Amino acid sequence: MRLPLSAKILLLLLLALFAVGCHRDKKQDDAEVLPVDQMYSTAKDALMSGNEAKAIRYYQRLIARFPFGPYTEQSQMELAFAQYKDGKNDEALSTINRFVKTYPTQKHIDYAYYLRGIINFDRDRGFLANWANQDPTKREMASTLQSFEDFGELVSKYPDSRYTPDARLRMIYLRDNLSRAQVYVAKFYYKRGAYVAAINRAKDVLERFDRTPAAGDALAIMALSYKAIGQDKLSNDSERVLKLNYPEHPYFAGRWPDYGHWWGRLIPFHG
Repeated sequence: MRLPLSAKILLLLLLALFAVGCHRDKKQDDAEVLPVDQMYSTAKDALMSGNEAKAIRYYQRLIARFPFGPYTEQSQMELAFAQYKDGKNDEALSTINRFVKTYPTQKHIDYAYYLRGIINFDRDRGFLANWANQDPTKREMASTLQSFEDFGELVSKYPDSRYTPDARLRMIYLRDNLSRAQVYVAKFYYKRGAYVAAINRAKDVLERFDRTPAAGDALAIMALSYKAIGQDKLSNDSERVLKLNYPEHPYFAGRWPDYGHWWGRLIPFHG
């Protein structure tokens, strides 16, 4: 049976479209056929040019296709960085944690610890952090504490690493933020009459962050809270230490604690 001319033309068009589609699929699926070195180069080039989505795709396929070898080790670390740059912080942490567990003696393991600290350092940043110039110490500090511990692990295990000096500086900054956060919470408790809870928070500052500026506020909270529960001796002891170390503290002028502007009451734990 002969096909009419129109049917032949339609068939040819369908075959042409099928061929183009196959060619396009073949082009799009080069991640499935490229050798490992070209896979890595493609992913690296994409990462360096700011195309994190493409870099992530190629790194993930490289790791799946070639589960062993130096390219795979390096790809896992760079995958974590690409995910971090693409805003996928949870995925980035999962990837870098897996890398640390799988390759504890890899030659760039110090960078892995540093990157983990950086991811947690930036993890809480968002629009709320910038709303009304909100102080980041007034937000949940879980990631900040984790970042502090990550950098501390790097400093402890690899004191001569090229990343350690920056990690030390970030730890100083994080210590300050963590101590101030504890003071804000202590003031929150004091304002609401939870004096024992306020004292415990202030003690935590003195025990863990005694060399930070917030230590003065912690002593002031203890002096006020002890007085409120009738522990005059402990209140006087706290005040005496405060006077010795922070003689200009506003506590002595009767201007502390200051709870800030009215809009601060809208923010939980605003100090």
